[in-house]
Amino acid sequence: MADDPLDVRGKLCPIPVIHTQNRVRDMAPGEELEVVATDPGTLNDIPAWCRINGHQVLETRQQDREIHIRIRVGDA
Repeated sequence: MADDPLDVRGKLCPIPVIHTQNRVRDMAPGEELEVVATDPGTLNDIPAWCRINGHQVLETRQQDREIHIRIRVGDA
């Protein structure tokens, strides 16, 4: 997993997805990324973006007001 999670707390749609896309662009297939967000829309938006772009959601969890989404970069 990437050592530094992508922190998009306090940012609203579509910014968390855009930042996720930008980070994943620099990653190799098979690498993992954890996204930390506060916008509840990311629970739907990031998994939908992953499906469209061939990435896999490994884990989604909420901790207090934070949303953690761990993804594995696909070959796309």
